[in-house]
Amino acid sequence: MDKKYIKQTAPFVVPTDDGKSIKEHFGLASIKTGEYSVAHMVAPQGWSEPFQTPEFDEITFVFRGKKKFVIEGEEIILHAGESIFIQKNTRIQYSNPFDEECEYLAICLPAFSMDKVNREES
Repeated sequence: MDKKYIKQTAPFVVPTDDGKSIKEHFGLASIKTGEYSVAHMVAPQGWSEPFQTPEFDEITFVFRGKKKFVIEGEEIILHAGESIFIQKNTRIQYSNPFDEECEYLAICLPAFSMDKVNREES
């Protein structure tokens, strides 16, 4: 990298088939770094993912709406203005069973990758 910074004006739009919007600003898909990833996401009402046990730490900050987490069997609801840190190798399920969209920022260390998310069959 010639400069000591990267201004992101065109994040990588991750293709999805579940209605969730994912725009990776920094990470493997956008700037080819495996050290971390930063993605802006919008989960529609009724959205959910299968349980997974990621091989990366994840920090989530909710801007708008609510997001439900099932972490090792414990149910946690994150509201706008709240954040959570989840250690790697923790079994988790993410969802938005609420009647409004949920907008949030996800930071993964190391970077998110499909081969390290370890999603269970639904």
